[in-house]
Amino acid sequence: MITDKQLKNLWKDFFTKHGFVQIQNSSVIPENDPSVLFTTAGMHPLVPYLLGEKHPAGKKLFDTQRCIRTNDIDEVGDFNHNTFFEMLGNWFLGSCPKEEMIKLSYEFLTSKDYLAIPPEKLSVTVFEGDDVAPRDEVTAKMWEECGIAKDHIYFNPKEDNWWALGSGIGPCGPDTEMFYDSGKPKCSPECRPGCHCGKYNEIWNDVFMQYKVEKAGDKAKLLENPNIDTGLGVERTICVLNNVKSSYDVGIFKDVIDFINNNANNKMNDDNVRSYRIIADHLRSAVFILGDEKGVKPSNVGQGYILRRFIRRSVNHARKIGLSTELFKNIADLYIDYYSYDYDILVKNRELVKQELSAEVEKFAKAIDLGYKEFEKVVNGIERHKQFAKEGEIIENIISGKAAFRLFDTFGFPIELTEELAKERGYTVDRAGYEEANKLHQEQSRSASAGTFKGGLADSSYENAKLHTATHIMLAGLRKMFGTQVEQRGSNITPERLRFDFNLDHKMTPEEIKELEDFVNNVIKQEIDVTFEELSLDEAREKGAYGIFDSKYGDKVKVYTIGDVDKQICGGPHAKNTRDLHHFKIIKEESSSSGIRRIKAILD
Repeated sequence: MITDKQLKNLWKDFFTKHGFVQIQNSSVIPENDPSVLFTTAGMHPLVPYLLGEKHPAGKKLFDTQRCIRTNDIDEVGDFNHNTFFEMLGNWFLGSCPKEEMIKLSYEFLTSKDYLAIPPEKLSVTVFEGDDVAPRDEVTAKMWEECGIAKDHIYFNPKEDNWWALGSGIGPCGPDTEMFYDSGKPKCSPECRPGCHCGKYNEIWNDVFMQYKVEKAGDKAKLLENPNIDTGLGVERTICVLNNVKSSYDVGIFKDVIDFINNNANNKMNDDNVRSYRIIADHLRSAVFILGDEKGVKPSNVGQGYILRRFIRRSVNHARKIGLSTELFKNIADLYIDYYSYDYDILVKNRELVKQELSAEVEKFAKAIDLGYKEFEKVVNGIERHKQFAKEGEIIENIISGKAAFRLFDTFGFPIELTEELAKERGYTVDRAGYEEANKLHQEQSRSASAGTFKGGLADSSYENAKLHTATHIMLAGLRKMFGTQVEQRGSNITPERLRFDFNLDHKMTPEEIKELEDFVNNVIKQEIDVTFEELSLDEAREKGAYGIFDSKYGDKVKVYTIGDVDKQICGGPHAKNTRDLHHFKIIKEESSSSGIRRIKAILD
């Protein structure tokens, strides 16, 4: 049986031997991509370099990246949907040697020294071509030369085998996807890779960013700085290699589910297995978010809202199977111990993770109490309506779907609990109305969480770059005003505004806000060039650079300098000169969470 640790070590050994350089994994909170709440793909930390910047580690890179996706959160509990997962990736920056990449992919998949998958168990898909770009014959031919049977090579349309930004404008290109044949019979004559019947399991994807589209309707032109980006999912591949049906049947998931089963009142069976899996999945995601370098805590917005949802869903399902939530801390320890070999930040933040888990569970218990009171208000409101109903008007004992969803969304009241209480009072719940409200909420959350760009590469904008530079100047001002213990705790930048979280023990006064605005605008007026240099971490520190996220960079880092105002380790896009920022204005200063303040600001 191959473990995830062994798979990651094989990946490291293989690409190191082929001249690639390993780069550090990054936070699950993306630094410069406002289109998503979390790092949803291995390419996120590489965004500036995929768009043309030079990477300090060179042009051939690989890594293991921690990711979180919540667009399929309601599918969690089936065989293989997970909200947290690890993605193995490798990159060619500034070139697109398809033949070389396909040879590498085939060798890693089939060589007896690596995954040793029989070639006949593999199928691949390739871009079929259209009016924008030609059929990818090079890729198909290369797969055949490597040893993939011709009838195992499938040509697909753009929706299946083409990568592009959400706008369709900018860098783009075909991809090729690799599938493992489970051996199941075809579900129909049309069954092929991409079918969801379980016969074909996708394990790897090579994206060839070789083109660009300048405006809608144009034919694709060759990109001046092409790239190759690949991704192999750890959990999915482990399932395939170990011939197991579910990711919950191997590795740390199996250990956690065994622990839950040993301590729950209701032992695992076909009826409650989904609850077991949701607890195991959601608490792993919560551990990685709470233990992250960027210090996210449960809240009602953004990443904090998703984190809160993970924990509270776990509580609800723990209640269903009779598992004490006191044991959440033990489950957190299991995950931290298991992943400590790759993520020492989890070990460093172990106590914080467990404290925040316990605190959120306690808050949820209070919210549930409020939910009971709100439920009574809903029922009492219907009863009063009956008293004052007009003659002939019939008021049924039905709790509306909107009210039921509010109980869930605001108080964490699961619909099953609402239905149970309603039944006790002689009421029913408009389940269809609830599902409709829930679906609308999911669509809104999915849009915010998954973003609009396949693969997660956001459209680059100079407005973003200017606002990113403004955050550097603002942080310098905060550290000057309140001390160097002030650090960035979160950042979200759109082309319209910046949102910046930092640690501070008090609400800023109007005078302090004005002082900070004046500091930033004074730097803008000085028209200072924004420069950068590539240094080792030790050299960067010796020169006085700071950066709370040092661990995400490799041996070489980029240090951005704004005169004698700020010198910071950073990988993000920046303005060329402070005069480009024009004028800085703070539009709101508020609490983000305990001990964390949030500033929203614009450039006008």
